[in-house]
Amino acid sequence: MTDMHRRPDGVTDATVEALGSLSKALETVERARGHLYSFHQLTGTADLELDRAVRLLRESGHPEWAERVETEILGRNVIPGHWTFQIVEAYDQTYYRAFKDLESEVAAELAGGRSHLYEAELKEARRTRGHADHTARPDSPGTRPPNAPFT
Repeated sequence: MTDMHRRPDGVTDATVEALGSLSKALETVERARGHLYSFHQLTGTADLELDRAVRLLRESGHPEWAERVETEILGRNVIPGHWTFQIVEAYDQTYYRAFKDLESEVAAELAGGRSHLYEAELKEARRTRGHADHTARPDSPGTRPPNAPFT
């Protein structure tokens, strides 16, 4: 375990557990943010594909449908007044940054800025000492290089 992942003196089990829970919540928010970016990119990709659909509708003799797709859907707001990039920006400004900043402040104040203490201690409790694939750190003696054959 590196010093960055070692519990500072005076930090209780309850504090480590609380920091672990806060970190887990932030990780979930990170995943939600990723899904929001997926929503943004998928919606944008669909909107750009509408150009092709409009062209093909016109070419296949359906100008009235092409016109409706073009005027009613292409470039439409996904919620009133917003395209998806604006939703992503609002999420980042209103929620994500505040959450991330507060989590960092809590870790700085309660654990000297150290992160993943809960996970580091869980790793220590679960690893098999002496096993090449259960070393404490990547640079520990006996660590098997990535993709090395099992012997």
